[in-house]
Amino acid sequence: MPSLKDLKNRINSVKSTRKITKAMQMVAAAKLRRAQDAAEAARPYAARMEAVVNGLATSVAGSDTAPRLLAGTGADKVHLLVVMTAERGLCGGFNSSIVKLARIRAAELLAQGKTVKILTVGKKGREQLRRDLSAHLVGHVDLSEVKRVGYVNALTIATDVLKRFDEGEFDVATLFYNRFQSVISQIPTTQQIIPAPVPEGAEASTLYDYEPSEEAILEDLLPRSVATQIFTALLENGASEQGARMSAMDNATRNAGDMIDRLTIVYNRSRQAAITKELIEIISGAEAL
Repeated sequence: MPSLKDLKNRINSVKSTRKITKAMQMVAAAKLRRAQDAAEAARPYAARMEAVVNGLATSVAGSDTAPRLLAGTGADKVHLLVVMTAERGLCGGFNSSIVKLARIRAAELLAQGKTVKILTVGKKGREQLRRDLSAHLVGHVDLSEVKRVGYVNALTIATDVLKRFDEGEFDVATLFYNRFQSVISQIPTTQQIIPAPVPEGAEASTLYDYEPSEEAILEDLLPRSVATQIFTALLENGASEQGARMSAMDNATRNAGDMIDRLTIVYNRSRQAAITKELIEIISGAEAL
Protein backbone atom coordinates (compact mmCIF):
# COMPACT_ATOMS: atom_id res chain seq x y z
CA MET A 1 0.00 0.00 0.00
CA PRO A 2 1.59 3.33 -1.03
CA SER A 3 2.07 5.94 1.65
CA LEU A 4 0.06 9.16 1.85
CA LYS A 5 3.06 11.10 0.61
CA ASP A 6 3.45 8.81 -2.41
CA LEU A 7 -0.23 9.17 -3.25
CA LYS A 8 -0.04 12.96 -2.90
CA ASN A 9 3.01 13.12 -5.18
CA ARG A 10 1.31 10.94 -7.76
CA ILE A 11 -1.84 13.07 -7.74
CA ASN A 12 0.25 16.21 -8.26
CA SER A 13 2.15 14.50 -11.08
CA VAL A 14 -1.05 13.50 -12.89
CA LYS A 15 -2.43 17.02 -12.43
CA SER A 16 0.70 18.44 -14.09
CA THR A 17 0.29 15.97 -16.95
CA ARG A 18 -3.35 16.98 -17.34
CA LYS A 19 -2.35 20.63 -17.65
CA ILE A 20 0.06 19.72 -20.47
CA THR A 21 -2.44 17.56 -22.38
CA LYS A 22 -5.14 20.22 -21.99
CA ALA A 23 -2.78 22.89 -23.36
CA MET A 24 -1.82 20.65 -26.29
CA GLN A 25 -5.49 20.00 -27.02
CA MET A 26 -6.21 23.74 -27.15
CA VAL A 27 -3.21 24.41 -29.39
CA ALA A 28 -4.24 21.59 -31.75
CA ALA A 29 -7.80 22.94 -31.84
CA ALA A 30 -6.50 26.39 -32.81
CA LYS A 31 -4.27 24.96 -35.53
CA LEU A 32 -6.95 22.60 -36.79
CA ARG A 33 -9.26 25.32 -38.07
CA ARG A 34 -6.55 26.87 -40.23
CA ALA A 35 -5.29 23.49 -41.46
CA GLN A 36 -8.82 22.29 -42.24
CA ASP A 37 -9.62 25.47 -44.16
CA ALA A 38 -6.43 25.08 -46.21
CA ALA A 39 -7.17 21.42 -47.01
CA GLU A 40 -10.77 22.11 -48.00
CA ALA A 41 -9.76 25.11 -50.11
CA ALA A 42 -7.26 22.99 -52.06
CA ARG A 43 -9.71 20.20 -52.89
CA PRO A 44 -11.65 21.96 -55.69
CA TYR A 45 -8.43 22.98 -57.45
CA ALA A 46 -6.98 19.49 -57.12
CA ALA A 47 -10.22 17.92 -58.35
CA ARG A 48 -10.35 20.25 -61.36
CA MET A 49 -6.70 19.62 -62.16
CA GLU A 50 -7.36 15.87 -61.99
CA ALA A 51 -10.37 16.21 -64.30
CA VAL A 52 -8.40 18.16 -66.90
CA VAL A 53 -5.47 15.72 -66.79
CA ASN A 54 -7.83 12.73 -67.00
CA GLY A 55 -9.57 14.22 -70.02
CA LEU A 56 -6.31 14.84 -71.84
CA ALA A 57 -4.83 11.51 -70.74
CA THR A 58 -7.82 9.61 -72.10
CA SER A 59 -7.28 11.22 -75.50
CA VAL A 60 -3.59 10.39 -75.85
CA ALA A 61 -3.33 7.20 -73.78
CA GLY A 62 -1.73 4.42 -75.79
CA SER A 63 -0.31 6.69 -78.47
CA ASP A 64 3.40 6.68 -79.29
CA THR A 65 3.63 10.41 -78.56
CA ALA A 66 2.18 10.18 -75.03
CA PRO A 67 4.41 11.87 -72.40
CA ARG A 68 6.56 9.56 -70.30
CA LEU A 69 4.81 10.61 -67.09
CA LEU A 70 1.61 9.22 -68.61
CA ALA A 71 2.90 6.25 -70.56
CA GLY A 72 5.35 5.18 -67.88
CA THR A 73 8.55 3.26 -68.47
CA GLY A 74 6.80 0.24 -69.93
CA ALA A 75 7.74 -1.77 -66.85
CA ASP A 76 6.29 -2.41 -63.40
CA LYS A 77 9.36 -3.67 -61.62
CA VAL A 78 10.50 -0.88 -59.26
CA HIS A 79 8.01 0.91 -57.00
CA LEU A 80 8.65 4.12 -55.07
CA LEU A 81 6.48 4.54 -51.97
CA VAL A 82 6.26 8.15 -50.76
CA VAL A 83 5.18 7.80 -47.12
CA MET A 84 3.99 11.07 -45.60
CA THR A 85 3.67 11.25 -41.80
CA ALA A 86 4.10 13.84 -39.04
CA GLU A 87 7.29 15.19 -37.54
CA ARG A 88 5.89 14.79 -34.02
CA GLY A 89 4.00 12.18 -32.06
CA LEU A 90 1.23 12.40 -29.46
CA CYS A 91 -1.45 12.23 -32.16
CA GLY A 92 -3.00 8.83 -31.53
CA GLY A 93 -2.83 6.34 -34.38
CA PHE A 94 -2.28 8.98 -37.07
CA ASN A 95 1.29 7.97 -37.97
CA SER A 96 0.80 4.24 -37.35
CA SER A 97 -2.17 4.00 -39.72
CA ILE A 98 -0.16 5.45 -42.62
CA VAL A 99 2.88 3.29 -41.89
CA LYS A 100 0.68 0.20 -41.59
CA LEU A 101 -0.82 0.86 -45.03
CA ALA A 102 2.66 1.36 -46.52
CA ARG A 103 3.95 -1.84 -44.88
CA ILE A 104 1.06 -3.86 -46.31
CA ARG A 105 1.70 -2.48 -49.79
CA ALA A 106 5.44 -3.08 -49.52
CA ALA A 107 4.84 -6.67 -48.40
CA GLU A 108 2.51 -7.29 -51.34
CA LEU A 109 5.03 -5.91 -53.83
CA LEU A 110 7.94 -7.84 -52.35
CA ALA A 111 5.87 -11.04 -52.44
CA GLN A 112 5.34 -10.42 -56.17
CA GLY A 113 9.10 -10.11 -56.71
CA LYS A 114 9.03 -6.33 -57.16
CA THR A 115 11.70 -3.91 -55.96
CA VAL A 116 10.50 -1.46 -53.31
CA LYS A 117 12.03 1.93 -52.56
CA ILE A 118 10.68 4.20 -49.83
CA LEU A 119 10.91 7.99 -49.62
CA THR A 120 9.74 9.26 -46.24
CA VAL A 121 8.28 12.69 -45.49
CA GLY A 122 8.13 13.21 -41.73
CA LYS A 123 10.35 11.84 -38.97
CA LYS A 124 7.80 9.53 -37.33
CA GLY A 125 7.22 7.47 -40.45
CA ARG A 126 10.93 7.03 -41.00
CA GLU A 127 11.46 5.92 -37.39
CA GLN A 128 8.80 3.21 -37.70
CA LEU A 129 9.78 1.97 -41.16
CA ARG A 130 13.45 1.83 -40.20
CA ARG A 131 12.71 -1.10 -37.91
CA ASP A 132 11.92 -3.63 -40.63
CA LEU A 133 12.33 -1.87 -43.99
CA SER A 134 15.56 0.07 -43.47
CA ALA A 135 17.15 -1.55 -46.52
CA HIS A 136 14.45 -0.02 -48.73
CA LEU A 137 14.74 3.59 -47.49
CA VAL A 138 16.23 5.75 -50.24
CA GLY A 139 15.51 9.29 -49.05
CA HIS A 140 13.95 11.50 -46.43
CA VAL A 141 12.35 14.95 -46.41
CA ASP A 142 12.63 16.84 -43.12
CA LEU A 143 9.85 19.38 -42.50
CA SER A 144 10.52 19.84 -38.78
CA GLU A 145 11.59 23.47 -39.28
CA VAL A 146 8.58 24.33 -41.45
CA LYS A 147 5.97 26.23 -39.43
CA ARG A 148 3.34 26.26 -42.16
CA VAL A 149 3.46 23.94 -45.15
CA GLY A 150 3.34 25.74 -48.49
CA TYR A 151 3.40 24.88 -52.17
CA VAL A 152 7.16 25.42 -52.23
CA ASN A 153 7.58 22.42 -49.90
CA ALA A 154 5.46 20.25 -52.19
CA LEU A 155 7.41 21.50 -55.20
CA THR A 156 10.68 20.45 -53.55
CA ILE A 157 9.37 16.93 -52.96
CA ALA A 158 7.90 16.74 -56.47
CA THR A 159 11.19 17.88 -58.02
CA ASP A 160 13.04 15.12 -56.14
CA VAL A 161 10.51 12.46 -57.22
CA LEU A 162 10.50 13.61 -60.86
CA LYS A 163 14.29 13.65 -60.93
CA ARG A 164 14.41 10.09 -59.67
CA PHE A 165 11.89 9.08 -62.35
CA ASP A 166 13.88 10.79 -65.12
CA GLU A 167 17.00 8.97 -63.96
CA GLY A 168 15.19 5.62 -64.15
CA GLU A 169 15.22 4.87 -60.43
CA PHE A 170 11.62 3.59 -60.38
CA ASP A 171 8.67 2.72 -62.58
CA VAL A 172 5.68 3.52 -60.35
CA ALA A 173 5.31 6.10 -57.55
CA THR A 174 2.55 6.00 -54.93
CA LEU A 175 1.63 8.46 -52.16
CA PHE A 176 0.61 7.34 -48.68
CA TYR A 177 -1.13 9.87 -46.42
CA ASN A 178 -4.23 10.48 -44.30
CA ARG A 179 -7.20 12.21 -45.86
CA PHE A 180 -9.01 14.48 -43.41
CA GLN A 181 -12.68 13.67 -42.86
CA SER A 182 -13.37 14.93 -39.34
CA VAL A 183 -11.69 15.41 -35.98
CA ILE A 184 -12.25 11.76 -35.10
CA SER A 185 -11.90 10.29 -38.58
CA GLN A 186 -8.85 10.36 -40.84
CA ILE A 187 -8.76 7.98 -43.80
CA PRO A 188 -5.42 6.30 -44.71
CA THR A 189 -5.12 6.81 -48.46
CA THR A 190 -2.96 5.54 -51.31
CA GLN A 191 -2.67 7.51 -54.54
CA GLN A 192 -0.60 6.65 -57.60
CA ILE A 193 1.04 9.74 -59.04
CA ILE A 194 3.48 8.29 -61.60
CA PRO A 195 2.55 7.21 -64.20
CA ALA A 196 -0.64 9.25 -64.17
CA PRO A 197 -3.54 6.78 -63.92
CA VAL A 198 -6.04 6.80 -66.79
CA PRO A 199 -9.66 6.24 -65.67
CA GLU A 200 -10.99 2.90 -66.90
CA GLY A 201 -13.82 3.11 -69.39
CA ALA A 202 -13.50 6.89 -69.78
CA GLU A 203 -13.98 8.41 -73.20
CA ALA A 204 -12.08 11.32 -74.66
CA SER A 205 -13.89 14.63 -74.44
CA THR A 206 -14.82 16.32 -77.70
CA LEU A 207 -15.90 19.58 -76.07
CA TYR A 208 -12.50 21.25 -76.32
CA ASP A 209 -9.93 21.90 -79.02
CA TYR A 210 -6.43 22.21 -77.61
CA GLU A 211 -3.66 24.42 -78.91
CA PRO A 212 -0.85 23.36 -78.93
CA SER A 213 -1.39 19.59 -79.07
CA GLU A 214 -2.75 17.56 -76.21
CA GLU A 215 0.62 15.83 -75.84
CA ALA A 216 2.43 19.17 -75.52
CA ILE A 217 -0.04 20.39 -72.91
CA LEU A 218 0.28 17.17 -70.93
CA GLU A 219 4.07 17.40 -71.09
CA ASP A 220 3.84 20.69 -69.19
CA LEU A 221 0.77 19.86 -67.07
CA LEU A 222 1.76 16.46 -65.67
CA PRO A 223 4.72 17.71 -63.56
CA ARG A 224 2.43 20.41 -62.16
CA SER A 225 -0.16 17.74 -61.44
CA VAL A 226 2.38 15.69 -59.47
CA ALA A 227 3.28 18.76 -57.39
CA THR A 228 -0.41 19.57 -56.88
CA GLN A 229 -1.20 16.06 -55.67
CA ILE A 230 1.73 16.14 -53.25
CA PHE A 231 0.68 19.59 -51.99
CA THR A 232 -2.90 18.39 -51.48
CA ALA A 233 -1.62 15.34 -49.60
CA LEU A 234 0.51 17.57 -47.34
CA LEU A 235 -2.50 19.77 -46.54
CA GLU A 236 -4.74 16.76 -45.89
CA ASN A 237 -2.05 15.28 -43.66
CA GLY A 238 -1.67 18.56 -41.77
CA ALA A 239 -5.39 18.78 -41.01
CA SER A 240 -5.53 15.08 -40.13
CA GLU A 241 -2.57 15.40 -37.76
CA GLN A 242 -4.11 18.29 -35.83
CA GLY A 243 -7.49 16.55 -35.68
CA ALA A 244 -5.90 13.33 -34.43
CA ARG A 245 -3.77 15.21 -31.87
CA MET A 246 -6.77 17.17 -30.61
CA SER A 247 -8.76 13.96 -30.17
CA ALA A 248 -5.84 12.11 -28.53
CA MET A 249 -5.10 14.95 -26.09
CA ASP A 250 -8.79 15.26 -25.22
CA ASN A 251 -8.87 11.55 -24.35
CA ALA A 252 -5.64 11.90 -22.38
CA THR A 253 -7.06 14.85 -20.43
CA ARG A 254 -10.22 12.90 -19.61
CA ASN A 255 -8.20 9.85 -18.55
CA ALA A 256 -5.99 12.01 -16.34
CA GLY A 257 -9.08 13.45 -14.67
CA ASP A 258 -10.45 9.97 -14.03
CA MET A 259 -7.11 8.87 -12.58
CA ILE A 260 -6.99 11.91 -10.30
CA ASP A 261 -10.48 11.09 -9.01
CA ARG A 262 -9.51 7.48 -8.31
CA LEU A 263 -6.25 8.44 -6.61
CA THR A 264 -8.03 11.09 -4.53
CA ILE A 265 -10.50 8.47 -3.26
CA VAL A 266 -7.64 6.13 -2.35
CA TYR A 267 -5.79 9.01 -0.68
CA ASN A 268 -8.82 10.05 1.38
CA ARG A 269 -9.52 6.47 2.45
CA SER A 270 -5.89 5.93 3.44
CA ARG A 271 -5.86 9.23 5.34
CA GLN A 272 -9.11 8.36 7.10
CA ALA A 273 -7.74 4.93 8.03
CA ALA A 274 -4.56 6.50 9.39
CA ILE A 275 -6.52 9.00 11.51
CA THR A 276 -8.82 6.26 12.81
CA LYS A 277 -5.83 4.14 13.74
CA GLU A 278 -4.24 7.04 15.63
CA LEU A 279 -7.47 7.73 17.53
CA ILE A 280 -7.77 4.06 18.52
CA GLU A 281 -4.18 4.09 19.78
CA ILE A 282 -4.82 7.25 21.80
CA ILE A 283 -8.05 5.88 23.32
CA SER A 284 -6.42 2.53 24.09
CA GLY A 285 -3.51 4.30 25.79
CA ALA A 286 -5.86 6.47 27.85
CA GLU A 287 -7.85 3.46 28.98
CA ALA A 288 -4.68 1.64 29.98
CA LEU A 289 -3.82 4.46 32.35
